[in-house]
Amino acid sequence: MADSEYTVYALSQGTVIKKLVKEGDAVKKGQLLYIINNTAPAAKLDAANISYEKAREDVSSGSRILNDLKLAMQNANIKYSNDSLQYFRLKNLWSQNVGTKTALDNAETQFRISLNEKKSAREKYYSTVNDLHVSLKNAQSGVASARNDLNNYMIRSESNGTVYQMMKERGEAVSANEALVLIGKSTDRLIKLSVDQQDINLVQPGQQVLLKTDATGDKIYNARTVRIYPTMNEADQTFRTDAVFTGNNAQPYIHTSVEANIVIQKKQHVLVIPVKSILSGDSVKIKEGNKIKTVPVKIGIHTLDEVEILSGLDEHSEIVESSSDK
Repeated sequence: MADSEYTVYALSQGTVIKKLVKEGDAVKKGQLLYIINNTAPAAKLDAANISYEKAREDVSSGSRILNDLKLAMQNANIKYSNDSLQYFRLKNLWSQNVGTKTALDNAETQFRISLNEKKSAREKYYSTVNDLHVSLKNAQSGVASARNDLNNYMIRSESNGTVYQMMKERGEAVSANEALVLIGKSTDRLIKLSVDQQDINLVQPGQQVLLKTDATGDKIYNARTVRIYPTMNEADQTFRTDAVFTGNNAQPYIHTSVEANIVIQKKQHVLVIPVKSILSGDSVKIKEGNKIKTVPVKIGIHTLDEVEILSGLDEHSEIVESSSDK
């Protein structure tokens, strides 16, 4: 598989209106790959932008709403000042036994009404300022949400790499969470191996791997193990082990089947026999003269096809296989 391979999924349903790359293209992080039909979210973003511009205008220095409230606040201040002067003037005269009690009471009433109107105008102005700033924040959030919704229809690459598969053509329908593009690193390959649970304790990072792929026939590739995953796949009782090609021998295809051998030990000049010749209890049938006898053997390392014999046989031993073929 391609190193750092990942699949890009659709976040919203729709129809493909633009396909902007093809298989084999190198792409950059954030590059546009597909455009899905986006009439509704585009209209939603336009409406959100209009609401935002109005909210921003409402809190600006030229805001009609705030200017009207400022004028109302100024008028209330002027009226309060006039009514206050009138009240204290009449109160001062009344203390000198000049004027009438009725005129003083009316002036005091008007003074208190003006004071309340002044407070009310001020509170209304600042309350409206606060409400308009809240509306501006909400409008900003609405724009961000609408833009995010629209971006869900713009399918982009999450990293630099190569496009290995485009799964939709222009005009095709797309469902939410449907796979659209397969992307991975351009040259690096990751070999995903399954190792039987009985053998996993023999595997370590850095070991040599010899492998063949179905796509390249009998050609042997060299690789090395780089990572062993600790969790067993319960379905097939294996552990995942990753390897990478060594040198410049990585083959260009991905998702091909692999047959691999992880080299856990090497020996030179050893005696080996076919694995199928080993009987239960580590014994082998041999022919001595006209007789066939079973002899115990001590075995060493082995592959799927051959096993090392440490003792019990020599190179002159004539093995009799279970099929009676020599």
